[in-house]
Amino acid sequence: MVEAILTYLAELGLEQPTLDTLKSSSGFFLILLIAIISHYLAKYPLLSVVKKAVVHSKNKYDDLLDDEHVFTKAAAIVPSIAVLFCTPLILHQGHSATHVLVVIAKCVLTFQIAKTICAVLNVINRNYETVAQERYIPLNPGIQVLKLSVYIVATILSISFILDRSPMYLLSGIGAIAAALMLVFQDTIKGFAASMQISANKMVTIGDWVELPNYGADGDVLEIGLTTVKIQNFDKTIVTVPTYALTSGSFKNWHGMKMSGGRRIKRSISIDISSIRFYQADDLEKLKHLTILEPYIEHKITEINQERNEKQLDADDINGRQLTNLGTFRAYINLYLKQHEQVNHSMTCMVRQLPASSTGLPLELYFFSKDKRWISYEGIQSDIFDHLFALAPLFNLRVFQHPSGYDWREQTQAHDITQ
Repeated sequence: MVEAILTYLAELGLEQPTLDTLKSSSGFFLILLIAIISHYLAKYPLLSVVKKAVVHSKNKYDDLLDDEHVFTKAAAIVPSIAVLFCTPLILHQGHSATHVLVVIAKCVLTFQIAKTICAVLNVINRNYETVAQERYIPLNPGIQVLKLSVYIVATILSISFILDRSPMYLLSGIGAIAAALMLVFQDTIKGFAASMQISANKMVTIGDWVELPNYGADGDVLEIGLTTVKIQNFDKTIVTVPTYALTSGSFKNWHGMKMSGGRRIKRSISIDISSIRFYQADDLEKLKHLTILEPYIEHKITEINQERNEKQLDADDINGRQLTNLGTFRAYINLYLKQHEQVNHSMTCMVRQLPASSTGLPLELYFFSKDKRWISYEGIQSDIFDHLFALAPLFNLRVFQHPSGYDWREQTQAHDITQ
């Protein structure tokens, strides 16, 4: 049809250069029209049929393919193929426009195929995410390496199409720019090595709670990438940390706590040393209403009386064994923790004295709560220490604190009364 029109125009007296220009222009617009039509047919009728099949399918994999727009990106390949095959048929083989259109079509086709492959890799990564958390092997860094490789190959092929050279010709000179590539991709190389080390040593995976104080990170791992790790803090801020920072420095991973039977509570109560003293018989009578402590007191009194009888010591003899208010308080805390329903009794549970200091004698509680959730965990330890702080005066013990304005006021009022 185009030839008939050109013949008719030649008969009307148009010159050959003008006819050649018209032929090239009409061929170009015809190729463009074919590309538009093929794009429309691939994107709307064909793609709509595929999406309807995906909706009615019970397979989860085709849903992932649709979410990552794999079908849409694959459909975008069709116009490039149409242009690639139609250009030599419509335009003259030796025409410069033919070469330009074919090169453009090949480059577009190459990168569109690369985009489709990367979308498929995203589907593989998403499908593997749950398994990766169970197996402690994040796949995302490897996927990113594959994506980078795909785009590097696409770039090399496109350059070879433009220069009309074999790809091997370009690869033969890559050794000369290896140093420059290593400089440009040094973070990528370090990140890849770090991600492999993280996977091999099972150091961290998606969903783990980690702490990196140097980077202000304290929260859950959202993504482990080739060059960065995304961590969402508990205030919902997101911190981006270099992947190699996890292997070059130290960090705390709370995964072991989550998998264990409890979460550790390790806190101290500082006792004023001047309030520590021996117990007398009337002091012990005041403690008998503490049900959990009554068997302990009776057992200790029996032991002490038996030892005094063996050594023929008087009841008020200082050389014999005696109960102290601090020791009795420590025994009460032990018994209280062992009967507490929120304490994991299968894990370590103890109360110990730490070395005395200028702030008193620390009495450290070391135990594990059953509930590992943050809010519940904080509530459990707060309730326990509230109870112990309130109960300390019953044992005639003072919890140490530095003098405050209230203490000075009380001392001044007492002085005024004595005056």
